[in-house]
Amino acid sequence: MSAYVNLAYDYPVLGAFWTILWIFLWVLWVMLLFRVIGDIFRDDQLGGWGKAAWLLFTVFLPFLGVFVYVLARGREMGDREIRHAQAQRRAFDEYVREAAAGSGSTSAADELAKLSDLRAKGDISDLEFQRAKEKILH
Repeated sequence: MSAYVNLAYDYPVLGAFWTILWIFLWVLWVMLLFRVIGDIFRDDQLGGWGKAAWLLFTVFLPFLGVFVYVLARGREMGDREIRHAQAQRRAFDEYVREAAAGSGSTSAADELAKLSDLRAKGDISDLEFQRAKEKILH
């Protein structure tokens, strides 16, 4: 093994590769740790004491805690992630529908009232009012 380590530092490119690999693995580990901690809090089936126990386990023994958590609850972790993504998608779709319905849809009565106000102010003539009224009603 020491021959490989010496080889890595004899060639600076290989040393840079090892450094990048370790940084990548460290970032991957931190992401997995925070994902597990987030899943602990997201789980509705787990009680308060269970959440506290898993959280303490992952904080004080992070490598072992995350490994055991993924082995014990990994499948449910994926299912919760899918349900959460679907719920976010439904909420976004509902928001878009509400925003689209609220902004562009005015009733014919509202438009006729606006036309009547314009005619009362003298901004449009009776003939223009009749034409616009026919467009709205037909």
